Amino acid sequence: MSQPAAHHDRPTRPSPGPGPHDDGGGTPHGHRHGGPHAHHHDPHDRCGRHGGPHHRHGADDQAELLDLDAEVLAEHLADITGGLPLAAPPRRILDLGCGTGAGTFALLDRFPDAQVTAVDASAAHLDRLTEKARVRGIDGRVRGLRADLDDPDWPDLGTPELVWASASMHHLADPGRALRAVHALLAPGGLFAVVELADFPRFLPADAPRERPGLEDRCHAVRAAFHAEHAPHRGADWGPMLADAGFTPAGTRTVTVHIDGARHPSVGAYALGSLRRLRQGIDSLLDAEDVAALDRLLDTDGPHSILRRDDLAVRTERTVWAARRTG
Repeated sequence: MSQPAAHHDRPTRPSPGPGPHDDGGGTPHGHRHGGPHAHHHDPHDRCGRHGGPHHRHGADDQAELLDLDAEVLAEHLADITGGLPLAAPPRRILDLGCGTGAGTFALLDRFPDAQVTAVDASAAHLDRLTEKARVRGIDGRVRGLRADLDDPDWPDLGTPELVWASASMHHLADPGRALRAVHALLAPGGLFAVVELADFPRFLPADAPRERPGLEDRCHAVRAAFHAEHAPHRGADWGPMLADAGFTPAGTRTVTVHIDGARHPSVGAYALGSLRRLRQGIDSLLDAEDVAALDRLLDTDGPHSILRRDDLAVRTERTVWAARRTG
């Protein structure tokens, strides 16, 4: 079991780092960033890349990591869905950028009379979500829909009373247009919840690994520099953007996430998968000795494997911006 979440009702400033970890949100669109590092990506990024066996393998790894993310952070996600400022339990919910269903299933669990339309650009993620729903016997309550949220013309998404967007809005080339589209389709009085992690989670103590202390901080610094150029909406304060789109603010809440690895059996696997994807995105930008130290952590057969450590923890913050359509 994870430690209880600490709640802070305070204004949230833009993060100085690269932005949110993708915690069960999904693939709103394909990557559209150019430049020499166009193939570097957020280690938890669900932005699609199409074609070839490497894409299929990468998609499978990504889906497994999303499932681990949902498992490890389940308690915090349930806490957030339980704290949404709703006037009444919603019956029609829209999950934008649903990934493999972390938010979808948390919402279905929280609101047993609701149906969810789950939208993602990844057919593989939607297939996985649909199969999970079938296994749980709730496939009649879930409609999977493939769509690119950066397209100006969205498919018919109904008139939901709750729209949920977890770690998906920051991917968009024009998030303001998407926010206005949500405002237009949301039922009068309905709620829009934008959920973002403050940053890629930390897993290691500051003095680890012994031969290269501070390795994780340096990895984060490199990642932040890249995303400052290529993902300008990461770490954004969504409050002003929601107001500009016509929403009435309904509160901002930040939940501190600190999960001791000794208390959750999947933290080691979650850290391994996360740092593997982190290495894929930044290995060419790191000092060679840092890359070597990172590789030692990721070598599951080696003596320095991250799976052998007993000092891991998941540390980050998750922020929820709630806004209402009042007109």
